[in-house]
Amino acid sequence: MSKLQLHGFNNLTKSLSFNIYDVCYAPKEQEKAYIEYIDEAYNAKRLTQILKDVANIIGAQILNIAHQDYDPQGASVTMLISEGAVIPAGMNSESPGPLPDTILAHLDKSHITVHTYPESHPDTDICTFRADIDVSTCGQISPLKALNYLIHSFESDIVIMDYRVRGFTRDISGQKHYIDHKINSIQNYIAESTKELYQMIDVNVYQENIFHTKMMLKETELENYLFEKESNFSDEEKQEIQEMLQDEMAEIFYGRNFS
Repeated sequence: MSKLQLHGFNNLTKSLSFNIYDVCYAPKEQEKAYIEYIDEAYNAKRLTQILKDVANIIGAQILNIAHQDYDPQGASVTMLISEGAVIPAGMNSESPGPLPDTILAHLDKSHITVHTYPESHPDTDICTFRADIDVSTCGQISPLKALNYLIHSFESDIVIMDYRVRGFTRDISGQKHYIDHKINSIQNYIAESTKELYQMIDVNVYQENIFHTKMMLKETELENYLFEKESNFSDEEKQEIQEMLQDEMAEIFYGRNFS
């Protein structure tokens, strides 16, 4: 896509909302330990570093960071960011961004936020950790190049993503442009090796520049979902736990209760 010659600043706002869910089986006597583990694994310090990495990937300059751990659980981070002096090559190409080997950051034109929500089912011993990340940018930089990194920065059983381009920018002839890059699907910004692991659904409204993709892991090996890996469950108990986990994930993925 050839570079637009603009009249003034690029006024388009590009917003990515990224929600991940990690599902785990932790019996009542293990729930406190699970929550403590999640709080330590995804505390404000680590989340801040993740958002710093996101800013680096999309070529943003960090202006301010605010972060907070909560009692009894959860964290938030917010960043204020601005467009960096050098835009990374291929920023607006419809291709995956880099893979990685609650906090808020403030940008002068944009922001990145993350909030975490650990919770547990009152009856089934199913625990769910949710992280909500929002990346909003103005100008040429786009949040989509950070998707690969974000998916692999969390234990992502389910990923739900919404991307929207709002407003307009004007070229030197006065014509309005409501998007400045090609996009057919959010999936095109995710590595093939990642997509092979998930079943995926798209709901896109092209005329409104609204794009929605959600992903759920295909393989749900029970041992990967037990908080304490060594267990003495009977085959019947394992089957029951497996079904509860699959039901929980399907309900989150499809956004409705089945029971």
